[in-house]
Amino acid sequence: MFRQGPSLSVRVFVLTLASLAIATTYLYTDWFDSLKSKAADFSAPFYWVSDIPARAGDWADNGMMPRAKLLQENEALRTELLVHKRKLQKMASLVAENVRLRQLLNSAELLEDRVIIAELIGVAPDPSIHKVILNKGSADGVYVGQAMVDAHGLMGQVVHVGSYSSQVLLITDTTHALPVQINRNGVRLVAEGIGSLYQLAVRHVASTVDVKVGDMLVSSGLGQRFPIGYPVAEVTEVRVNPGKPFAYVVARPMAEMNRSRHVLLVFDQPPAEVTAAEPENGQ
Repeated sequence: MFRQGPSLSVRVFVLTLASLAIATTYLYTDWFDSLKSKAADFSAPFYWVSDIPARAGDWADNGMMPRAKLLQENEALRTELLVHKRKLQKMASLVAENVRLRQLLNSAELLEDRVIIAELIGVAPDPSIHKVILNKGSADGVYVGQAMVDAHGLMGQVVHVGSYSSQVLLITDTTHALPVQINRNGVRLVAEGIGSLYQLAVRHVASTVDVKVGDMLVSSGLGQRFPIGYPVAEVTEVRVNPGKPFAYVVARPMAEMNRSRHVLLVFDQPPAEVTAAEPENGQ
């Protein structure tokens, strides 16, 4: 009747083995999943009740916050919002610039001539003069008469070179004339700038010449200033007056004259042949 049971050490050992077995089963099997779910449901009200003091304290702090502190916090949030908006605008600008650079690099891969990328750092203050300033000069191998293009077409040619900058006369300047040819049939013409970034005049086109709206004008290479075959403009208007010997032809430059910031300078001459002669009438 008073027989002694298992010793304390045996009991501890048995309980330890049982605990390890239960822990292993809990971790590596799904036998207790239903029990865990019921335990979570059962314990949720206790967590909610235990969180009441903290929530009551937050409600008291928010409800009894001084008006001055609320105004200060509101102003800080407005300032932070403006900062984030500015960053967002800058990010949008960087994304757009990245797209333009990708287009420019893709265009460079299509060119057989050697090129370098330059950046516009200034424009002529006189709106009647269509010149831009680049951040590349003679130290980078830039020379007078060198062609400048963007991802879409021919933009102009270098007219002055410094050590670390250069000036480019755009094809839309009133003093610039560019030998071109119709890509469809090879007819040679001359495109002249009229002081508009969006139009070129094609003068002295005989009424019998085969030119149509939508024709692509490319550089003909005549005058030895521009390499042959570069897109220049697209014909947008052709008017033929039976009483006049010449047709009225207007074209739109392919290059984005007022939007391109990064451009390509095309090397169509070997370094030994580079000269510093000024261009004649931009041709």
